[in-house]
Amino acid sequence: MKRAILWILLSALLLSALACGGAQQGDGRPVVICTIFPQYDFIRQIAGDRVDLRMLAKPGSEVHGFDPSMNEMSGILGCDLFVYVGGETDRWVDGFLETNGKAVNAVALIDLVDTLDEELAPGMQGETEEETAPDEHVWTSPRNAIRMVDGLCDALCALLPDEADAMRANADAYKAELQTLDDAFHAVMDGAKRRTVVFAERFPFRYLCDELGLRYYAALPGCSSNEEVSLSTVSFLIERVREEQLPCVFTIEFSDGRIAQTIADATGCGVLTLHSCHNVSREDFDAGVTYLDLMRQNVENLRKAVE
Repeated sequence: MKRAILWILLSALLLSALACGGAQQGDGRPVVICTIFPQYDFIRQIAGDRVDLRMLAKPGSEVHGFDPSMNEMSGILGCDLFVYVGGETDRWVDGFLETNGKAVNAVALIDLVDTLDEELAPGMQGETEEETAPDEHVWTSPRNAIRMVDGLCDALCALLPDEADAMRANADAYKAELQTLDDAFHAVMDGAKRRTVVFAERFPFRYLCDELGLRYYAALPGCSSNEEVSLSTVSFLIERVREEQLPCVFTIEFSDGRIAQTIADATGCGVLTLHSCHNVSREDFDAGVTYLDLMRQNVENLRKAVE
């Protein structure tokens, strides 16, 4: 009840802000707001400059635990399309849409694909929950990305029906590139000498590993709020690297690499990065780095891990 009252009061403030011009106005193009990088880049590939595209997460920032400002929520109420992921990271969106859903044209990525439940792999540090939740990292699979591009293209064509043919052509060309990416991942696994990987990190690659038939061990679940990893978890991962004779252990972007380096020092393995594409650095964002750029790097690093 308190939460509902809070959102009602907040909504009243947001509507007041809109009435006073609090929501930033675009230049006549539809305003599309995305929470994080994957859907931002998908829409950029489909719509180009036909929309005024914005990303809530600041480049270089950690997206887990994101807390939008009043101005950002006001912007969502005033936009033409709001695209979020859904799941644990976007719990704030649930409350926002409970109160403002009728005023917001929203699309959740997890509604565009078949989801898998989060799981605690052997040795993984995390709390056991009675009810499982969908793993929200749906974009880490190129096959899922193809499905999401279809859904996002439909939403964009509804906004700009006169541009529908051009945007569908863009989407088809982009899906062909995504299919080539998917083929590259599978080609790596066709020639693989091993099918096990170890992550000294959160693990956001459930969908990719499931499709490629990869067994994985990891320190933490994908959306874990834990900042410290126990000695027993590190010891478990060290033993897996030794037993499997793995050439490397993986980190993800923006990692300080401490756990991975500890494992590397203990086993003599290397350290490589698989980019989860949650977000990109300011430098990469300004340079126009894309989802495909990052995932192609992942293909090469996965090749080194399984060859």
